[in-house]
Amino acid sequence: MKKKDSIKAARSFDELLDIKYGIIGTPKRDKFEEKAQYFVISEMLKEARKEADITQSELAQKVGTKKSYISRLENGHCDIQLSTLYRIFEQGLGLRINLLIS
Repeated sequence: MKKKDSIKAARSFDELLDIKYGIIGTPKRDKFEEKAQYFVISEMLKEARKEADITQSELAQKVGTKKSYISRLENGHCDIQLSTLYRIFEQGLGLRINLLIS
């Protein structure tokens, strides 16, 4: 079966991901999952900042970083240390972070 045909036959989003990126644990799928997590965090950051009604510059000033770093984070273009993530959400935006490791 051609890849295009198998994509059409996929019955769930998970099946679609398996077809397009390989099964969980393969290098291509791991890279996709990593990028997806960066995207989720960047969207959460962007939305929380907008809800707080502050600019990237204001947020950067509150947490002691540069606007360009906040922008790169919101666009998913850089890694973030856990301590920085906490500082941005908790100090900068007044939100609590809870992590789940499974």
